[in-house]
Amino acid sequence: MRRDYLQPAPPVIASILAGTTGWSGHVLLLPVALAFPVLWSRARTRSGAALVSAGYFLAASRSLPQGVATFYASDLWPGLLLWLCASASFVAVHAVLWTKGPGVRPLHYLLAAALTALPPFGITGWAHPVTTAGVLFPGWGWWGLLATTAGLMGLVTRMWPAVAIALTGFWLWSAADWTDPNLPEGWQGVDLQMGSSLGRDASIQRHRDLIATVKDRASRGVETVALPESALGIWTPTVERLWVKALQRTDISVVAGAVRVDAEGYDNVLIAVSAGGGRILYRERMPVPGSMWQPWRSLFGTSGGARAHFFANPVAAASDRRIAPLICYEQLVVWPVLQSMLHDPDLIVAVGNGWWTKGTSIIAIQRASAVAWAKLFAKPLVLSFNT
Repeated sequence: MRRDYLQPAPPVIASILAGTTGWSGHVLLLPVALAFPVLWSRARTRSGAALVSAGYFLAASRSLPQGVATFYASDLWPGLLLWLCASASFVAVHAVLWTKGPGVRPLHYLLAAALTALPPFGITGWAHPVTTAGVLFPGWGWWGLLATTAGLMGLVTRMWPAVAIALTGFWLWSAADWTDPNLPEGWQGVDLQMGSSLGRDASIQRHRDLIATVKDRASRGVETVALPESALGIWTPTVERLWVKALQRTDISVVAGAVRVDAEGYDNVLIAVSAGGGRILYRERMPVPGSMWQPWRSLFGTSGGARAHFFANPVAAASDRRIAPLICYEQLVVWPVLQSMLHDPDLIVAVGNGWWTKGTSIIAIQRASAVAWAKLFAKPLVLSFNT
């Protein structure tokens, strides 16, 4: 009886290690997450599969409680609650679709992978093993995604040792020849260290400091400068005039994060601004659930919160390029980047404002995820984060 009670412990511990290591923020360690489908398939009971799923997901998203506590300047309890709620959909999907039948198990796992990649479950579909495609099959594009999906299905069959050996071979071959994605010609992303003041300090001096940073990069031959999420604060006609005037007699283009506010709520956006004027380039498809996107407000007749433009504007035009924009949280889930790749953009622009993640691996994980997708589809990548 005691032995039966302890049987789930080793696979759960292994799943925790897979989630922790695979999602440590080092892109070449992402394939460690492929241990999860093996452990899920080897569970002896549905409750065991649920425990394995919970161990993997909670370990992969372990930085969330501390980050939320920093964001709200509170104790850990709100973060812990969000952490557990976010894991519920991942665990529920994998628990419901777990099966003892080896013949149908690959199809069940394929369905679980699809459900956790796409809305509504995919809204919290972090740490998805399919993200490893960019490390296993760099440059393969959709064929690499298909090969990874087939590999994931193979890992839940009785042939999993052979499949694991094959995938490990691709992993080692890729790691031996690994290079980071190219930076597109004429583009540069700027990392800032302005903490929580970025986006909140609306002073003229703050904007002048950012303009000086942009012009400094432009003096080095850069034509388009990317600034982090929220860099321009609230986007107003006054802010637009300030930037347009400052960029007169230059050929500089700026792509920067901002917020557009109205009576119903706000949009988290990317702005394109140059001497010719400013415009909204992109509206975020998936703001952070809970802290930004709060759909329950409408049920109580209240306004506020960020709007989610789920499948809108997957690509945008900036500096004569078609870009795939990814703001912060969108780098952690699967469907925004895949939707953008369907339109074959010229490059990926990934920005974030991660001051609240200090002391965690969240930004490193965002970067690793963006790098993996850029490598899979052989796209140049521009990164810009604030810490």
